[in-house]
Amino acid sequence: MTVTPVVATERASSVLAANPGIMTLDGTNTWILREPGATRSVVVDPGPADDAHLQAVLAAAGEVGLVLFTHRHFDHTEALARIVELTGAPTRSVDPEFTHGAEPLVDGETIEVDGLRIDVLATPGHTTDSTCFLVGAEASLLSGDTILGRGTTVIAHPDGVLGPYLDSLAHIRELVEEGLVARILPGHGPVITEPGAVVDFYLEHRAERLDQVRAAVEAGATSAREVVEAVYRDVDESLWGAAELSVAAQLDYLRA
Repeated sequence: MTVTPVVATERASSVLAANPGIMTLDGTNTWILREPGATRSVVVDPGPADDAHLQAVLAAAGEVGLVLFTHRHFDHTEALARIVELTGAPTRSVDPEFTHGAEPLVDGETIEVDGLRIDVLATPGHTTDSTCFLVGAEASLLSGDTILGRGTTVIAHPDGVLGPYLDSLAHIRELVEEGLVARILPGHGPVITEPGAVVDFYLEHRAERLDQVRAAVEAGATSAREVVEAVYRDVDESLWGAAELSVAAQLDYLRA
């Protein structure tokens, strides 16, 4: 099956991996960034080690100058070795484990590839190494799993931590208010064209869940599972495992 890249902006297009699921929605979005007229591209989150997916990515990407990772989760990083083999390009992540032929990413640095400028924004919370990439020329923020195109993300305790996640959302909200982010290109789901409304929803959702978790604990719940059973009764049980991770993070946050 031929996979057609989806053009999102003048500088960004995506190829959807064939790995749909409860945690990945329709699949992982591999983003391809290139300055108009430039030869080399930047690939963000090459995704699973699926050769059909990688061939579709490379057909759209052409010569790859750099590979970036938003965070360490398998559905974003599994193709690391294969894409290095196919392209010879260096890879960079906050986590040195996913950095090859270059230095790990540093919060606040600016990367330039053939005229394309990408600002690195550390956004820990979903995982400790979660990172967003801002293409300032068009106010596009690649959010990885920090913000999804549909629904809300899981705080993957114990690697995920709620306090830093709330700080990361607040930081993104500031960028939106300053006019520096006009759209969000997520790791899963469709492009977000109203980032302020979505970030506000995320913040409100987390506040509501925290209130519900507090109430469940006050009513006698003593474990993350017991909280899930009390708070997530309206959620399909197939999602309870993921909910338990987020609740564990919330309980840690409330105990701090």
